[in-house]
Amino acid sequence: MGRAAAGARIASRRHTGADADPPAHRVSALTHRMNGIALMLQHHGRSRRPSGRVLLGTLTLTAAGLFAAQLSVAAGPAAAEDNGLGAKPLLGWSNWSFIGTDPTAAKIDAQADAMKSSGLSSVGFQYVNVDDFYYLCNSSGPEVDANGRWVTDPAKFPASGSTPGMEAVAEHVHADGLKFGMYVTPGIPQNAVTAKSKIAGTSYTANEIATTTAEKNYNCRHMVGIDYSKPGAQAYINSWADELASWGVDYIKLDGVGASDIPDVQAWSTALKQTGRPMWLELSNNLPIANAKTWSSLSNGWRTNGDIECYCWTSGKPRYPLTTWAKVTQRFNSASAWQPYVGPGGWNDFDSLEVGNGSNDGLTVPERQSAMTLWSMASSPLILGTDLTHLDSTDLAMLKNKAVLSVDQDAIASKRIVDSGSGQVFSKRESNGDYVIALFNTSATATTTVSVKLSAVGISGSAGGTDLWTGKATGTLSGTYSVKLGPGAVRLIRVTAGG
Repeated sequence: MGRAAAGARIASRRHTGADADPPAHRVSALTHRMNGIALMLQHHGRSRRPSGRVLLGTLTLTAAGLFAAQLSVAAGPAAAEDNGLGAKPLLGWSNWSFIGTDPTAAKIDAQADAMKSSGLSSVGFQYVNVDDFYYLCNSSGPEVDANGRWVTDPAKFPASGSTPGMEAVAEHVHADGLKFGMYVTPGIPQNAVTAKSKIAGTSYTANEIATTTAEKNYNCRHMVGIDYSKPGAQAYINSWADELASWGVDYIKLDGVGASDIPDVQAWSTALKQTGRPMWLELSNNLPIANAKTWSSLSNGWRTNGDIECYCWTSGKPRYPLTTWAKVTQRFNSASAWQPYVGPGGWNDFDSLEVGNGSNDGLTVPERQSAMTLWSMASSPLILGTDLTHLDSTDLAMLKNKAVLSVDQDAIASKRIVDSGSGQVFSKRESNGDYVIALFNTSATATTTVSVKLSAVGISGSAGGTDLWTGKATGTLSGTYSVKLGPGAVRLIRVTAGG
């Protein structure tokens, strides 16, 4: 879903900025939010979705348990993105992990077809996203059209008659009943500045809105900043968004984002709304948590970590293994830290879920279950990074487990209630009163017993539960629940209201 390295041309992608939201940005975010509401009313005739949830249930709560339950189902950020999308975290696929730097129309079409034929689309997987390296580069950066926008590589994505290459792929994906996503980075290409490219629909040119500050681009590089106080600046981003909308794009990943790029994020959020086409906006990567409220006010998802890919494959193709258990376990702390910022409209994105290709994923079977469980307990988007045309049968069964998928799609981020070395426990209470509890052993080598007091979850007395991975009843639970877990294993249970 991103890249930390892709040959010598790929720079480090980690952002570690710790600056808090400045007051001006908060005012800007609020103004943008109000503008967004007006735009959605104009284009879609619908108002903002409510973010509150009504809690129902019959299990008895202790005072401490009630407090824990309230924390785990707290309403999302007050200023959630209002583009009519993101009521629940999305399910889909991205080409970066498996296909990497050589995406083509044929490869993307094949993955879309496989998402449909495998049955993944029938359980909710819907987005097929093209990542970086689809556009042309020269020594001065991304090549541009007459209006300063990236030019798609025609060798990778050839036109179909008069239909642009990316539009043709979008049509194929849509014909499969799916949605299509694309990738951009902040700023404006240096080539557009040098050429003084005309900004579509205006009398302004690229050089009139550009700064000399370098922006992140992991392929061609040579993107520079935009001064959004200049006339024509927003119009430039609008024109790019209009082009993407005309191709039938449903999702935009804005990569290389840090705290200094908040104006770019705001510009893209505004631009996507003004197209009149609903487009999910995802931010990447490893965003600073100090700006979490800003990310949630302007986008539908934001990367909380660096890349999930291990970049540890041998030279050549395919790019196996895709990840490592160490990469997955990095997400436990971020799942806890970012939990308060989740809610309808926007989600913490842990990066691609590397489940689908068996041992080529780089994870054992228990580790794959644990990864999908952690993503689901956090209600993170489930964006697969694996090869859908060669799915492992065990992995496919995991991905189609509706009981586990429902945990992701309940749109509630769980709270960590046990953090004891390799023993980790997360829990949440769903709107129907059910409790979902996940007990993890994060050790890659040792078996351990993981325990949780049910009172810490919010349960007093006794209740019955179900193991969501096996479908088997747990028997009566009371007091402390303990389970012996092998290396990298998980126990995921649902405790039903009323026992």
